[in-house]
Amino acid sequence: MKSRPKFNELPIKPSGIFWENDFVSEEHEQRLISLFTNELQWPDRPGRISLHYGYTFDYKTFDIDPEIPYKEFPEWLQPLIPTTEDRPPDQVCLQYYPPGAGIPPHVDAHAPYDQLYALSLGAPAIMQFRRGETRIDVDLNPRSMMQMTGDARLHWTHGIKKRKNDTLSDGTVRPREKRWSITYRWLRGGDCECGDLEFCDTAQRRNGSEKEKRSVKALAEKASVEKPIE
Repeated sequence: MKSRPKFNELPIKPSGIFWENDFVSEEHEQRLISLFTNELQWPDRPGRISLHYGYTFDYKTFDIDPEIPYKEFPEWLQPLIPTTEDRPPDQVCLQYYPPGAGIPPHVDAHAPYDQLYALSLGAPAIMQFRRGETRIDVDLNPRSMMQMTGDARLHWTHGIKKRKNDTLSDGTVRPREKRWSITYRWLRGGDCECGDLEFCDTAQRRNGSEKEKRSVKALAEKASVEKPIE
């Protein structure tokens, strides 16, 4: 694993988004995309699809899946692991987004996971952070690594709208193309103590008001009913 400089925090709301452009070179990115396309075995289904390394993410509980054995990180993944943490991640998810695909607004479960990083590869896409009526767009440019901490990680939802184009701040309409992301998660090793009853599963459990967990599929179906594809 290579050393990396400290990420810079974006001067926006929500606080806690740290960023590094060009985490990998264009040449490295193209090698990875070729490997993803030609050498990996993906699930045979439409829409956004995922592969898991380390522990497997459970889309029903939003925790790790205890029934699936730990899968060692492949050689290609080793140089892509952020070294800003004192240990490797416990769970890594490689996702492929075909043109127009998205992911519904969500907050990664507080109780199981602590740090959260995401590397973007291929085409750019707009990610939207939401808290109440406030919505902030962040352009996920290719080869950028994003770290989500604090408010961004715990108290704002994040998602990518399912649509064919993104409209940029200058009015430019940019078509969606093929995109890959690598999400890194670290197990918390204890309860979350943020106390946010809206988003924190630990706080909800202690309060006796734990919300029903919805699968990503259920969230996507709900989002598609609320707003059709553009």
